[in-house]
Amino acid sequence: MTKIIGLEDIQTSGHLQQELQQGGKFVMYQYCISLLIITFRRSSNIYFIRHEDNAVVKGLPFTLLSLVLGWWGIPWGPIYTIQSIWVNFSGGKDVTQEVLASMADASQKTS
Repeated sequence: MTKIIGLEDIQTSGHLQQELQQGGKFVMYQYCISLLIITFRRSSNIYFIRHEDNAVVKGLPFTLLSLVLGWWGIPWGPIYTIQSIWVNFSGGKDVTQEVLASMADASQKTS
C-alpha cells in the first residue's frame, strides 16, 4: 500500500469528505534522476492537499531534485526532467478518484 502524507490530522471520514468538498485532493509528484546513460523517473508518495494548501509549493522539493539531478542523462534526462517539472508546476498528478475508490474497496472488505 502506498503511503499517504497529510492525513495525520484527519480524524473521521466525515472530516475527509468535508475537506474534499472544499477543494482538497490527493496528488502525486514526479521527479527525475539521471546518471549519464541511465535516467529514472519516479512518482512520490501520495500527498493529501487541503483546500487551503498550495499544491505547487508542496511539490517544490521534487521539482528542485529534478532540476539538479535530472538533466544529465542522454537522451531521456532532459525529456523526463521537463515532463516532471510540468506535472509538478501543474499541481501534481491528481489521483483523488483512485484513492477514494481504493478506500471504498478497503472499507467493503473489512465490513
